[in-house]
Amino acid sequence: MNDITIYHNPACGTSRNVLALIRNTGVEPTVIEYLKTPPDRATLKQLISAMGVPVRDVLRQKGTPYEQLRLGDPAWTDEQLIDFMLEHPILIQRPIVVTPLATRMCRPSEAVLDILTHRQQGAFVKEDGEAVVDEEGQRVAKP
Repeated sequence: MNDITIYHNPACGTSRNVLALIRNTGVEPTVIEYLKTPPDRATLKQLISAMGVPVRDVLRQKGTPYEQLRLGDPAWTDEQLIDFMLEHPILIQRPIVVTPLATRMCRPSEAVLDILTHRQQGAFVKEDGEAVVDEEGQRVAKP
């Protein structure tokens, strides 16, 4: 049984790195390309609740209609912000990963290492060249 789900955007480098880190454990997650298959209201609310973050923390600003919709206005309620995310899924920050340990927004990508139940099977270098996991599958300490 698959126990990891990633809400993924293949056009996003962070999302690609997170997916690759999950696969580096030898596990193939359930991949939901949320721009093609957006979560419904109940699922989105459950994800936000499970992450334990304010709804605003799940809003993506860069490359979205965030500014034109004036979503920075504090007058918008959580329900209204969720309405916007459902109408414009690009507003959902990514990637969101669900594992048996936790549900987390995995930014930066190495944040996924904290919620994986399987060990890394080898070295991993992010697309930008930053080493994240060494040959023994251990997290590389940041200088």
